[in-house]
Order: sequence, then structure tokens, then C-alpha cells
Amino acid sequence: MKNSSLGIIPARGGSKSIPRKNARLLAGKPLIAWTIECALRSKRLNQVIVSTDDEEIAGIGRKWGARVPFIRPFELAQDDTPTLPVIQHAVTWLESTEGYIPEIVILLQPTSPLRRTEHIDQAVELLLYAGADSVACVCLSEYSPYWMKRIEGNRMLAFLSDAPEYTRRQDLPPVYRLNGAVYVTRYEVLMRQKRILGEDTRAIVMDAESSIDIDSRLDFKIAELLLAERTDG
Repeated sequence: MKNSSLGIIPARGGSKSIPRKNARLLAGKPLIAWTIECALRSKRLNQVIVSTDDEEIAGIGRKWGARVPFIRPFELAQDDTPTLPVIQHAVTWLESTEGYIPEIVILLQPTSPLRRTEHIDQAVELLLYAGADSVACVCLSEYSPYWMKRIEGNRMLAFLSDAPEYTRRQDLPPVYRLNGAVYVTRYEVLMRQKRILGEDTRAIVMDAESSIDIDSRLDFKIAELLLAERTDG
């Protein structure tokens, strides 16, 4: 299928910051359900799968409409497991077991429950339009590196030593950070170059609210309040 797009939601059972985070209820739904629903509404994804090592999360994934074609191996579900081999494992499994080779792979982390479907579609469309290697969603950084410092001994020095000095926030150049919500990459970049983001990576800018990443109990509470106010899912 031309421009076949595979959405992968990685969700292991363990979590250091919040126990059973991916299965925990957020505004009445399991955390992972928000990402599944968002992905299934996309016009640009041909299929959506969950990669998990956990039977409960697998059940949640199926209940909310995602495919869970395999249980992720134990060695790919550790605290220090990088994301790249997890995504490569899913693509390799589908290729070897079902003969399915997507041209485009979309990584959707369940810790970004406030992303919107339009962000997914815009990212895939930008990849195709620009002919880029990959696309990542970003947001304005809350903290500017132009105001950051480093300490040598007890002496405070500029983190960016050659940068101009800014005294007013409104004069600072805009700086963006990866927000973890959407990564889009080509099969060749992921499997041949063994990277999620290729040399030619483009950006989709998201607002701060949609960029919230669940890493702490405070993040969970903030996300609950914002989701409760939403009227458009």
C-alpha cells in the first residue's frame, strides 16, 4: 500500500514515577486510551498497534480498539530500554509474521494524552509534502538556554558562552523542545539507518497544553483538569 502508515503505541507495565501509569485512570479512561482514541481518529494511519509486555495493558488496548498482535519480550520492557529497539521490534514482527511493511512509522507515546488527532495528521502530511526523513512535534521551551547558567567551583557562568546577553524576556529568541507527542519517520530511516529522527527532520509546533507529558503525579493532576474542560475529545 503506497504511503502505508503504522501507528505504534509503546506501553510497558512498569513505571518508576507512577505505578502502573499506562493503565491508571485519567479523567475516567486508562491513560493509554486517550492516545488510542486519538490515533484511531486519524485519517493518515492505516493501522494502530500497542506494543506492551503487560497482559492487562494488552487487554485495555484491545478494548479501546487498537491491535495488540504480540506481547513484547521481557528484555525490551526494562526501565533503561531505549525506544528505538522497541519500535524496530514491532516493525520486524509485523514484517516477518504478517508480511506487512509500512512506509511510514508513527510513534505515539501514551504519556501525551492531550495531543490532538490533527497533530498526527499534520505531521504525516508534512513528511509526505516535504519529502523529509522524519517529523517531530515540538513546543516552545519553558526555559531559555540564553538565561541558563553553569557552575565551575562556585562561580556562575553563562551556559552559552558565545551568545549575546539578553536582559528582557520579550527579547529572547524563540527556542523549541521535543515534547514527545508525535514522531513520524520513514521505514528506511528506522530500520536501515537505525534512527527515529533522520538527518532531514521537520517540526510541527504544538501549544503548551497539548504538549503536556505525564511524568509525575502533578502532571497527572494537571492533565485531569485540562481534559475535564475539553469539549472536543
